[in-house]
Amino acid sequence: MAFGKGRENENPMTSRAASAPSSSAVNPGGLTAFIDQGSEFEGKLSFKDTVRIDGCFRGEISSENTLIVGESGEIEATITSNTIAISGTVVGNVVAKQKVVIHKTGCVQGNIDTPSLVVEEGARLDGQLKMGGSKKPNPAPLKAVSGGGDAPS
Repeated sequence: MAFGKGRENENPMTSRAASAPSSSAVNPGGLTAFIDQGSEFEGKLSFKDTVRIDGCFRGEISSENTLIVGESGEIEATITSNTIAISGTVVGNVVAKQKVVIHKTGCVQGNIDTPSLVVEEGARLDGQLKMGGSKKPNPAPLKAVSGGGDAPS
């Protein structure tokens, strides 16, 4: 894992390559960790800030901020995060508290649970989508409205 500040000026929500977030848009601290292409990890990854993965990871990922899966990233894991930007391949269920962005080079094989989803043309999603979760109350049932004296007979 590489730690550094090399890519903190890019925004994963607008960049096609899902680069690290801008310090003002998503994460005030910038990129915290980077798993580069050619690296392989297996296990449980937990972090508080922003992490970008361009290598291979298998296991479980949980984050309190942003996960960025670069174009060469290959993830086989259950993912829970606030925001997830995907330009590579993810196999497994994805839960995001705020937003999931699947860029045109991204591929997700698994279920997604998020209140906000952005899918660029060309991206692939093979799974079920659940939006809203239990945060929103159930809408009130519709009530029949009886007509007043003005309705035609």
